[in-house]
Amino acid sequence: MSMGVLTKDGLGRNALWMLVGMGLRLVIQALYFVEIARSLGAVNYGAFVGVVALVGIAFPFGALGSGNQLVKNVSRDRSLFPTCWGAALATIGIFSSLLLGLVLLVSHLLLPAAIPLRLVLLVAGADLFGLSVVTVSGQAFQAVEQLNWTAAINVLFSAARLAGAVVLIRSNSHPSALQWGHLYFWASIAVAVSAFVLVCIRLGAPRLARPRTFAEMREGFYFSASLSAQTVYNDIDKTMLARLSSLDAAGIYGAAYRLIDVSFVPVSAVLYSTYPRFFREGARGISASFAYARPLLLRALGYSSAVCAVLLLSAGLIPRIIGAEYAQSAEALRWLAPLPILKGLHCFLSDSLTGAGHQPLRTKLQAGVAAFNILINLWIIPAYSWRGAAWSSLASDGLLACAMGTAVYFLSHGAPAALPDAAANAECT
Repeated sequence: MSMGVLTKDGLGRNALWMLVGMGLRLVIQALYFVEIARSLGAVNYGAFVGVVALVGIAFPFGALGSGNQLVKNVSRDRSLFPTCWGAALATIGIFSSLLLGLVLLVSHLLLPAAIPLRLVLLVAGADLFGLSVVTVSGQAFQAVEQLNWTAAINVLFSAARLAGAVVLIRSNSHPSALQWGHLYFWASIAVAVSAFVLVCIRLGAPRLARPRTFAEMREGFYFSASLSAQTVYNDIDKTMLARLSSLDAAGIYGAAYRLIDVSFVPVSAVLYSTYPRFFREGARGISASFAYARPLLLRALGYSSAVCAVLLLSAGLIPRIIGAEYAQSAEALRWLAPLPILKGLHCFLSDSLTGAGHQPLRTKLQAGVAAFNILINLWIIPAYSWRGAAWSSLASDGLLACAMGTAVYFLSHGAPAALPDAAANAECT
């Protein structure tokens, strides 16, 4: 890939801002992760990540895809920002309230009785309301390609949680998951308020127009369902480990998977920076959006292959960093090491579909993989605990990469050149 791909029209600058922001966030999250994992212990940490994984499935529906629609529409027409911003905030208020009650009800069925309901309430409130506003605020700046502010919001969010972790550990050397839940909630809400004010100052106040149309809500549902399915095949195994195996197994596996997420940060920075441009390129069809993705994908695969090798070689350091009780996380990390390669492959293929107006197809493929992941985990986790979860993750991401690649290939060899009208004409007003 030539450097021109990353430097034209300010893309290189935006990618650099996101990389710097995510790099700072990475350092902060590493400190936060080490401190929380060590202080809570494997059992309490397993309880917390189990709840976070459950809430994460519902989280995308809290905004009902309004943030993605904001990026799509504002990247094409800046004048739509006030109404898209207002629609996103109104959607969060309505749907997150409904989902909060649903998560509390479902938690009785999916989580072990040892996890207190108050912890579910705190995590759900922090993510469904706080994280939703933070995410959409970042997307507001993403839509106008001011990713320096998006990066600043992300860093602030992680810094607030690190500050909460420091307060927790200083006040109690052996805190519970519930005690961390309280600080997790208030840190999230504080950053959400700050992010909202920042967007209003820099980009403008929200305008409450008429409610979103059925077509807009349907498109938003596809965006939300896509992200929820992604959460399922990425994180449901942690909730299922807590329920079907043990909290200790969930903590061991959750710690290893966290390092996989960390290793993928540079690729995520490029994906985030290029997302608005996939919509502009995709207006000319799937062939154009994939042509835009191809050089980026090749670079991402080179990086991910190198990361895979580093993870395999350095996995043995885990118990030295976060404690001896996470010794088995080293083996888990070695099993999960190929995931960055598979993720890089299907993420760029997926954005090619989305940019060209094929979000419904992307969502259906992701939902199918999510269902596959749940079904295989029902069998493999009781039999093999966290090792089974690792195997199912590799199988799911590999299946998704094959499915996305097949879809892009057949669409690019037979799809119409123009963006589907329903996607092209969507607005936020």
